[in-house]
Amino acid sequence: MTAVSTEFPPSQGQVSSRRPPSQVNWGDRAFKVTTAGFAILIIVTIAAMALEMLTASKLSLREFGWRFLTSTDWNPVVGTFGALPFIYGTVVSSLLALALAVPVSIAVAMFLSEMAPPQLRGPLAFAVELLAAVPSVVYGLWGIFALAPLMRDHVEPALRAIFGFLPFFQGPNQGFGLLTGSMVLAIMITPTITSVSREVFRAIPRTFREAALALGATRWESIRTGVLPVARPGLVGAAILGLGRALGETMAVTMLIGNRPEISASLFAPSYTMASVIANEFTEATEDLYLAALAEIGLLLFAVTILLNLVARLLVWRVAGTTSGGRA
Repeated sequence: MTAVSTEFPPSQGQVSSRRPPSQVNWGDRAFKVTTAGFAILIIVTIAAMALEMLTASKLSLREFGWRFLTSTDWNPVVGTFGALPFIYGTVVSSLLALALAVPVSIAVAMFLSEMAPPQLRGPLAFAVELLAAVPSVVYGLWGIFALAPLMRDHVEPALRAIFGFLPFFQGPNQGFGLLTGSMVLAIMITPTITSVSREVFRAIPRTFREAALALGATRWESIRTGVLPVARPGLVGAAILGLGRALGETMAVTMLIGNRPEISASLFAPSYTMASVIANEFTEATEDLYLAALAEIGLLLFAVTILLNLVARLLVWRVAGTTSGGRA
């Protein structure tokens, strides 16, 4: 019995994608190798940065070991260094800024993409994106002359009057502290999260909204059921970009956070971040151990940034998988 072949020769209008060995496109191959080289170069650059910081901090690593991560004593005079206050200030200020900025940013992006009149949409979007072009030091100066007095005279007294039974809202009203630094960080990352979230909303097909409206949903219900579930992975990605800027921000936070290497439960108390201590004390570090401790702070900032972004990326994959499973 003769087997019947299921392969058919290509039709007249079809072109085979296979090239004979003698017709290899060397231009395509060179382009592929070049782009792959650029991708590898990024990985090599990151590895070289980590290796250089690791080499520079070798003296501190040998002197303090794991105590550097758990110690709260930072005293260059006697040569004792501990990074825990800086880790605490960096993580808490960034996460608090993210908690303040994400709801506002998503709401603004939703208004611009879903509800704003066409004649108002363009100018408002331009104004929001213009905030991202403001230099960090300008935010810091504005924070010193406007935000800090507002926090000291109005916001912090009101928070203490309402939530004073909690340890987070106790202490003197100084205007400069962890909460003020987080506020200016939230303002700085809002344009980034808003712009990316707006593009995410615009990328969702209009048929999702029209299907919900056709079933009798209101405008808000169509957004809540037809847009937000699909947009969740992109919104998480927008928050990741905002978190990346918050973690590495230096000047504005340095000018407003108080720069005191202490750990306090109160949000009104001064704090310190890893980027701020490097910017403030690097020029004053004349001893090898002092320089090595600052280099280890930089290595920690690098590691914390990578770790938080990995966690956020895992969250994106989980949300994307859940959304795809729901649609399936």
